[in-house]
Amino acid sequence: MYGSVWLGVVTLFIAGITHWVYKWRNPKCNGKLPPGSMGLPLIGETIQFFIPSKSLDVPNFIKKRMKKYGPLFCTNLVGRPVVVSSDPDFNYYIFQQEGKLVELWYLDSFAKLVGLDPSSNAATGYVHKYARNLILAYLGTEVLKDKLLYRAEGLIRTRLHDWSKLPAFEIKACLSSMVFDLTAMEVLSDDFKKMGAHFSEKFANILQALFSFPLNIPGTTFRECLKNQKEAKRLIRDLLKERKVSFESCKGDLLDKLVDDAKIEKFLSDEYIVIFVFVILLASFETIPLATTLALKCLTEHPLAMQELIEEHEAILKNKENPNSGISWKEYKSMTFTHQVINETLRLANIVPGILRRAIKDIQVNAGWIILLYPAALQLDPNTFTDPLTFNPWRWKDIGAGVRAKNFMPFGCSSRSCAGAEFTKALMATFLHVLVTNYRLTKIKGGKIARSPSLIFENGFHINISKKHGC
Repeated sequence: MYGSVWLGVVTLFIAGITHWVYKWRNPKCNGKLPPGSMGLPLIGETIQFFIPSKSLDVPNFIKKRMKKYGPLFCTNLVGRPVVVSSDPDFNYYIFQQEGKLVELWYLDSFAKLVGLDPSSNAATGYVHKYARNLILAYLGTEVLKDKLLYRAEGLIRTRLHDWSKLPAFEIKACLSSMVFDLTAMEVLSDDFKKMGAHFSEKFANILQALFSFPLNIPGTTFRECLKNQKEAKRLIRDLLKERKVSFESCKGDLLDKLVDDAKIEKFLSDEYIVIFVFVILLASFETIPLATTLALKCLTEHPLAMQELIEEHEAILKNKENPNSGISWKEYKSMTFTHQVINETLRLANIVPGILRRAIKDIQVNAGWIILLYPAALQLDPNTFTDPLTFNPWRWKDIGAGVRAKNFMPFGCSSRSCAGAEFTKALMATFLHVLVTNYRLTKIKGGKIARSPSLIFENGFHINISKKHGC
């Protein structure tokens, strides 16, 4: 009798597990989901997604599934059902449905590292518009024209002069420090220097953790980055308290603007302000240095591109009325080949490995599902870009607006496009101008690339720069 009871219990248990696994692998759908696999229960296909790829190419996880299922497929990453899209028309459609059918979304790892509530981490339209306009006011086109381009050039000249005294240096780390200092000056004025010489290091490697499994256990990158995040936010929070109680501490920077607007805007809580400042500093620390480092690596490997870049910038110097004046906005916009180099670098870099949205209404995707738009598959598509893994800035002479709109989105698209796009391009162009007109660059060691899933230089990229004759 007891044997029959236990047999019944075991049978029910196996039936329950089987039913649960079946439901996991075959999620309910009110419409028609794209093909794919939900992977193992709970962890889905997360492990396969995070396996490093030793190339600029589309990672094997995406490539294999595109070949098997097509440009749209479903999966499960970090415990969430996801539809991955490498379809340019579907991606473009999703961007046009911002706030209607989809909303901004972040991976749980990003939300936790930044300090957002993972269950509700999408900014409303009004809040996003406020944040975008504020960033543009301090880092956008008008301020670049007015003063920021001049400030950037001055800092770049100082840092390059210092680096030229070194036998070799790791360029991304040096660029990260430089770009961070420039951004921090606009956001926090010189108060950021009070936070200690190692303040910027709190932001190191966080980009890698943003796209990792959020395991807060000893020994993981995520845990270490979480500790750095808490310390960085504590320092920002202390400065915020100081600004709020002391009129004399006002600097007229972005933080002051937030403090002032908080008297009117209810959503501007202290925690929101701290997160906002943290995210701006984090974005500047990782993305611009990474893209610029890749540009330098590609230029050192393609001497014809380097030579044309040098000729363009030497022509700008030759045509200056005042040879000692800084780069003007007109000169920056005239850098045709430089912009081709920047576009080609951004196409190859795919620094952000995916753009996330959440369906708020049923489309071809259930409401609540995450949509991962995968730019790398578009920007490295051989049907659009001939020989897509080759650095070829000249290809941008013939690329039309239609391709740019649907197959090239380094800064996103539509109303959610990155407010720092012009800041990024202007900073890269200014750095290249000062570098190639004053220095010779030599690769020393490193430069091996991997994706895990974001772009990394495995052993750094070490270079030497020496003053050109007459500079």
